[in-house]
Amino acid sequence: MITLHTNSGDIVLSLNAEKAPITAENFLKYANEGFFDGTIFHRVIDGFMIQGGGFTEDMVQKSTGETIKNEANNGLSNTKGTIAMARTSDPHSATAQFFINVGDNTFLDFKNESTQGWGYCVFGEVVEGMDVVEKIKGVSTGNRGMHQDVPLEAVVITGVTVKD
Repeated sequence: MITLHTNSGDIVLSLNAEKAPITAENFLKYANEGFFDGTIFHRVIDGFMIQGGGFTEDMVQKSTGETIKNEANNGLSNTKGTIAMARTSDPHSATAQFFINVGDNTFLDFKNESTQGWGYCVFGEVVEGMDVVEKIKGVSTGNRGMHQDVPLEAVVITGVTVKD
């Protein structure tokens, strides 16, 4: 279990190391290193997802480790309450950024091993604190520099607790 402590409340995650071993291990590594401490949910789209794990409050992107293999072909679906890896248009470019689905986003699921079909790897789910996720998805957003859908008042991950 991983608890994301935010200034909006706690979100407890259960990771699926059986179906997404590389991704779960990667997330745990960042969590244990304190990487997520002080990062924000920098992209919030009600009805879609809340994304975090990469930027500080002043919208500076943190340096990350190596990219990981996309495990989206694991049979898990981007349904409401699941956590998945964010990435660029390169299917195998995920590092630390993640998102929590606030709607059923099955169009993000694996279809085939093409650039368009790879999808986004689900590697766990929210087991407590979905009310906090619901609160975050409803915050007011705007543009900051080149970034859109940024909360006007920072939603900060103040710390992370990892329990076996």
